[in-house]
Amino acid sequence: MKVMIINGSPRKNGATAYLLHKIEANLSARGTEVIFYNLSEQKMSMCNGCCICYKTGHCIHNDSAEEISKQIREVDGLIIGSSTIASNVPGILKTFIDRGHFVIEQLLSDKYSLCVATYENYGGQTTLKILKSLTTLSGSLLSGAIALKIPFNSDYSLNKTIDKIAQKYSAKLYKDISTKRKYRMQKIKQFFVINIGLKPFILQKGDSYKAIQERWRELGLLAKPAKPANDQASQR
Repeated sequence: MKVMIINGSPRKNGATAYLLHKIEANLSARGTEVIFYNLSEQKMSMCNGCCICYKTGHCIHNDSAEEISKQIREVDGLIIGSSTIASNVPGILKTFIDRGHFVIEQLLSDKYSLCVATYENYGGQTTLKILKSLTTLSGSLLSGAIALKIPFNSDYSLNKTIDKIAQKYSAKLYKDISTKRKYRMQKIKQFFVINIGLKPFILQKGDSYKAIQERWRELGLLAKPAKPANDQASQR
């Protein structure tokens, strides 16, 4: 089992990172291979909206965002953590969301996710809602969602609630991945998002979304193109 943890806070030693590392320790103790990234340590250019990746399958910027996105394809679960700034995700996390090939590419198809938001005063639920929307619209099955109110720059080691939360949600994510839990209501919602919201849009884009269409065929979300009649005859 392989799980990636992304700390989307600009602080690599803050409350978000502390909780995420506690979850990491619990997963590692169960034998899970964990990859941990602090986005603050990565080199990422901002998305310029050129949409070339939809045609070619890769961004014009060859940087950490591209490498992390490629690695996400190989994991079983993804944990995204965010601090709350102005009732929203930090700018560094928004940059990664824009660059990460998430929704249109269905990057998290059939993977399991855990969303974590920390906040001190207000806006934590708004941040959490953004993360939940991102992961589920990207094809993930949401295993859990945490919004933890915690004083800024406090001694996190004294907060026993963090340990309990880390144990509870790491165990749930581990079990969900191990048993391949179905989450049928989430699957039904994703079916409508894919077939009514995304598929018609992607198909009408034609060759400008060539890489997206190939990705969807790999996932079984689009039918493979029929072979020309002369090719079928030659195989008989």
